[in-house]
Amino acid sequence: MDDDSDTCIVVKTILEKAGYEVVSKSRAKDALSVIKDNKFDLLLIDIMMPDMSGWELFNSVMKEFPHNKIVILSIIKLPSEKIDELLKLGLKDYITKPFDKQDFVNRVEQAIRAK
Repeated sequence: MDDDSDTCIVVKTILEKAGYEVVSKSRAKDALSVIKDNKFDLLLIDIMMPDMSGWELFNSVMKEFPHNKIVILSIIKLPSEKIDELLKLGLKDYITKPFDKQDFVNRVEQAIRAK
């Protein structure tokens, strides 16, 4: 889920070429309804979204659907202390844009395999 349709297309293309099936939503509320009705191996969430922040979406998903694995993808660089705090709350990874394609795929694979 990303607010920028170009980023959604790029991320979707990268992951599909790596063999993943991808569902993309640019609005958090649309994403929540899809999450409610489906099981996903991983959720990629952007911080800046038009109808609610990625933080709100992260908190909603962790509260309502805690079995989901989440990676935040954002242009916003956070201090390592904040990332550590989010990891303790259940976040699997925090990836900043721009990113290296292969590193991105590797980190997605690691997040999916994480317990």
